[in-house]
Amino acid sequence: MSRAEVSRMRPPLVPLGTLIGRELRNEKLEKPFLKYGQAALAKKGEDYFLIKPDCLRVPGNPSTSFSVFAIFDGHNGISAAIFAKENLLDNVLSAIPQESSREEWLQALPRALVAGFVKTDIEFQQKGETSGTTVTFVVIDDWTITVASVGDSRCILDTQGGVVSLLTVDHRLEENVEERERVTASGGEVGRLNVYGGNEVGPLRCWPGGLCLSRSIGDTDVGEFIVPIPHVKQVKISNAGGRLIIASDGIWDALSSDMAAKSCRGLPAELAAKLVVKEALRSRGLKDDTTCLVVDIIPCDQPVLPPTPRKKQNMLRSLLFGKKSQSFTNKSTNKLSAVGVVEELFEEGSAMLAERLGKDFPANTNSGLFRCAVCQVDQAPADGLSVNSGPFFSPASKPWEGPFLCANCRKKKDAMEGKRAGIPTVTA
Repeated sequence: MSRAEVSRMRPPLVPLGTLIGRELRNEKLEKPFLKYGQAALAKKGEDYFLIKPDCLRVPGNPSTSFSVFAIFDGHNGISAAIFAKENLLDNVLSAIPQESSREEWLQALPRALVAGFVKTDIEFQQKGETSGTTVTFVVIDDWTITVASVGDSRCILDTQGGVVSLLTVDHRLEENVEERERVTASGGEVGRLNVYGGNEVGPLRCWPGGLCLSRSIGDTDVGEFIVPIPHVKQVKISNAGGRLIIASDGIWDALSSDMAAKSCRGLPAELAAKLVVKEALRSRGLKDDTTCLVVDIIPCDQPVLPPTPRKKQNMLRSLLFGKKSQSFTNKSTNKLSAVGVVEELFEEGSAMLAERLGKDFPANTNSGLFRCAVCQVDQAPADGLSVNSGPFFSPASKPWEGPFLCANCRKKKDAMEGKRAGIPTVTA
């Protein structure tokens, strides 16, 4: 075979820039794109929301993009809701080790959400204001959804299989027995409002303060057994896509999860959010601030989220949540091709900070300094204790087992567990 014939058989050379461009385009095609809408009606003006669709894990690198959607339902004023909206995301991101791969970033995210919520609460309480806020905080990275929540705002997932899944847990004392037991064990009192004559009315509340919720950010005057430690759930949906409905309790007091999902199926996200609010008002009237975010996670080859088929009874088993796994690596490599399948990667709702941060939280041991797992401040070991060391220093063989907490964050942890008196009531 002549050299000319060999040359004709070889594929033509492709410039490196063209190859890189193809890879980037292919990577982009594999990712879903998001469409979202928002609607709200104010009664007290204490609801706030956050929409940030263009966040980056690595600054300047668009291939590391992720999105954040959140609702903050304030009470006793707006200060806590505004503060959380402005500071929570940065506090969460500061708790994730830099230069993490996407897999490492997603694996660290649940723990970072706990640290970020607690840090935001500590910072707000230092302002000496008494308002509080619920938070439902949603992070979307490709097909992976991570939701952290305190209070009674809610996030639901409506998959293309027609199954509606609740991604949050309501922290209302009236409905949540475990939270009632935790609050009373930590030193709070749970009961209804007493009126003249000794009659009890209304929902169960925590005293002092009379708050109906067991978890929130802020609420300095209620007692620190009302904790900012969020319930966190992380799932992966199939490449058929799905719809998230994130809303304050003004929606959920009027509509069930199924009702909200069914009321807006087949509509684009912006119209869907407006219709959910309209349905809530039609059912109950405007008795509270009513805020709704709808986020559609759409396959790249479809202009809109396709209509959700009717759910068949014999399909229920295959459409339920997959088995929870602690190995994110194994789960992330599985291909979810069945329409409507939702794979649970992580879920934890404990109110114990030591359980949520774990023993392997990364520490900065450069120059003998340790980094607080909550506030991310470097301090010498003598200035604080680790979560797992108890009230005294650990043996010399393991002086700093577990994540390090500075003295201020250690006091916060003890207060949340009822080991010291809460912050005194702040008076105007």
